[in-house]
Amino acid sequence: MGVQDNKQTLQRFDRLVEACEAEQLDEICTPDMRNHALGSRRTAGLEGTKEFLRECREDEGKAAWLRALHGERDLITIAEGDYVIQYGRITSEWPGGPFRGYDNAAGDYECDVAFMYRFENGRIAERWAVRDDLAMIQQLSGTPTPTDA
Repeated sequence: MGVQDNKQTLQRFDRLVEACEAEQLDEICTPDMRNHALGSRRTAGLEGTKEFLRECREDEGKAAWLRALHGERDLITIAEGDYVIQYGRITSEWPGGPFRGYDNAAGDYECDVAFMYRFENGRIAERWAVRDDLAMIQQLSGTPTPTDA
């Protein structure tokens, strides 16, 4: 499998996650896939990812939360060997409610993100995600940033 195949698999992965479609992940992820981006309360493997997506599919509140974190993506994708990296900015609307221990008002936000994937034989074997959640919380809560002081 080449880097273009990996990039296409990643596009499919993104579509499945945004649609909260868990079952098709078996086709594009290794059985022992590690999703390092899942919260500590959840199994970090493929089953934890599928469990999270099933919950989002069944609970409109969780689905809105997931959609808000995915938002409109302006990402650049770089691929080499078995690695694909997406980085850029997400623009979205938070529906209101708790996030990372803060009760945030509904509103628009932008934040920088980076997603990293490692592939094995054309399937996703590992996933990492880095989001600037502090910037999101500051925008939603009206908390001043250091440059505002």
